[in-house]
Amino acid sequence: MQTIRRFLADESGATAIEYGLIAAGIALAIIAVVNNLGSALKLKFGSISSSLK
Repeated sequence: MQTIRRFLADESGATAIEYGLIAAGIALAIIAVVNNLGSALKLKFGSISSSLK
């Protein structure tokens, strides 16, 4: 019975899951920013390229 109480009171796994969720959220934010920045740069370089022709 004592073993079950210790297992239910143990929160170390929950902490690891929280850190994983935080890391996943940060990764998604970085991917979104880089994707938007890439699209903006593609348009800008396309504009410059057509201006030089």
